[in-house]
Amino acid sequence: MSKKSTSFDLDQLVRPNIRDLKPYHSAREDFSEGLLLDANENSYGDPSRSTQELHRYPSPTHPLLRQRIAQWRSVRAENIFVGAGSDEGIDLLYRIFCTPGRDRILITPPTYGMYRVSAHIHDIAIDEVLLSNDDFQPRVDRILEAVTPHTKILLLCSPNNPTGNTFERDKVRRLVEEFPGIVVIDEAYIDFSDQQSWASGIHRYPNLVVLQTLSKSFGLAGIRLGITLAPREIIGYMMKVKAPYNVNKLTARQAMDAFDRLGAIESNIADIRRQRKQLRRQLAQLPLVEHIYPSEANFLLVKVKNALDIHKQLADRGIIVRYRGNEPHCESTLRITVGTPADNERLISALKELSI
Repeated sequence: MSKKSTSFDLDQLVRPNIRDLKPYHSAREDFSEGLLLDANENSYGDPSRSTQELHRYPSPTHPLLRQRIAQWRSVRAENIFVGAGSDEGIDLLYRIFCTPGRDRILITPPTYGMYRVSAHIHDIAIDEVLLSNDDFQPRVDRILEAVTPHTKILLLCSPNNPTGNTFERDKVRRLVEEFPGIVVIDEAYIDFSDQQSWASGIHRYPNLVVLQTLSKSFGLAGIRLGITLAPREIIGYMMKVKAPYNVNKLTARQAMDAFDRLGAIESNIADIRRQRKQLRRQLAQLPLVEHIYPSEANFLLVKVKNALDIHKQLADRGIIVRYRGNEPHCESTLRITVGTPADNERLISALKELSI
């Protein structure tokens, strides 16, 4: 049992107006079948006459989809929230726990940029403790020392974007146990890693939230389906605050179909991991490459000579990679997504032709 599980008071951490909120009660919470004349939908149907009943509102809670996800991650459906990408999960957590103009979050750059953007949107102050320069690991003591009475959320990205490495479990465990607020572990890239997900930890730690997505390992970035795994009480608040119909029928249907194809998804993941090793070997042979950072994601962070110039020359050839040299500890780096064998071969060929 964690050190704080007996003393952690979630309700005291939640904003009072959210705690007392009476959520909107949507029509489809009560009935989804029958002669539906309750929600002012267009009874003539959509113009394409689709068999998917697109003229009807979707489920507000998507119980079947949440059950499939729960089985996949070995948790309960009550521990699952689905939203419009992981970004909706981040946005809702800020709204639930952080009072604008007063409360603070803590991030560990270099890290995912939306943590900062969403905080600015909500007028939430941001404190930073840089990851260590040598191995991009969280500096636990400094993080805990940076906590103020108004620090509500700590955000950790593991595997980390843009560096690709996972955080050591002992370091993360200590932060979950000693941080006095909500600890969010963003696991968008976890399926490409050898490290075990923290999903099972939500049953042990009342302050732990895990973010995942179908955008990466499932190859479904276009449907915008994000997953939040958390203790039932936190999921309850997210359900309370979300928009009534935040996930549409087409997204939910595509996600359900994907869970019928887990074999193909696992095969793609294995191929990406093999291509990651191959791409690393090929990049290491190029004179312009100075360092390739360890990665457990579907990308590599690569330090190169004249990174901005190389970025532009590749773009001129129709090859788009991400310049990350403006991030702390990431000077002169490019973040390169692992592509198909043909994609990677085209990239390597282009890099060999560049003038630097």
